[in-house]
Amino acid sequence: MSAFAPVTVDAGQRWNAQDYAIDAGFVPALGSAVARLLDPRIGERILDLGCGDGVLGTELALSGAMVTGVDASPELVVAARARGLDARVMDGHALAFDGEFDAVFSNAALHWMQQPDRVLAGVRRALKPDGRFVAEFGGHGNVAKIIAAIQAARVAHGHAPSRFAWYFPDADSYADRLRQHGFHVQLIETVQRPTALPTGVAGWLRVFASPLLDDLSTEAACDVRSAVGALLADLPRDAAGQPLADYVRLRVLARRR
Repeated sequence: MSAFAPVTVDAGQRWNAQDYAIDAGFVPALGSAVARLLDPRIGERILDLGCGDGVLGTELALSGAMVTGVDASPELVVAARARGLDARVMDGHALAFDGEFDAVFSNAALHWMQQPDRVLAGVRRALKPDGRFVAEFGGHGNVAKIIAAIQAARVAHGHAPSRFAWYFPDADSYADRLRQHGFHVQLIETVQRPTALPTGVAGWLRVFASPLLDDLSTEAACDVRSAVGALLADLPRDAAGQPLADYVRLRVLARRR
């Protein structure tokens, strides 16, 4: 019998594919570095874990690799299929593959999966012997200013702080976890990456912040969002005047032993 309780498919929040493309198009665009680390090859089978709307997965497929995408969001899987990606709805905590893939790839998704031991067990099971796991996701301190502003705005409007928390590990703890699950860690690094928000703080909140606000009424959540915007008005900006979010990424290359 499994030591884990059953897991149901849950995206952690509800996604709108159109909003995602408008407000979060930077997510796949900034995945080029980790895609180069993957170095996909002709004929390889690659699992794109947390494939989102399929932008990056379809780019990986241009290498000649055979890419399968999985995501917990039915809305984003529909968008990925519309791009031509072989995509299916699946919870990253319960991957249903056994020794099928040369590589498992994940960009900007693992921090939504709050039970990393389940995830890594499934990743290892999905890989062929010596298969590689290449990922980039939120690391310790990621969007700390934004989270602090949301919690402060909630309290200022008479609400308790949200209990939701993304999984943002540091490099040492995640490397230990990888080794415990039978991986040889070839690379793990923390990358400080201030990230421009093309539709501002309001756009970021619209796409990503619902888990921190979904216990509030529509009116109360709107008030909190407005207060967050005011609190973050002094964020640094890039040359185009776009606010810069304090992104911290954890980049990983590991092989199944």
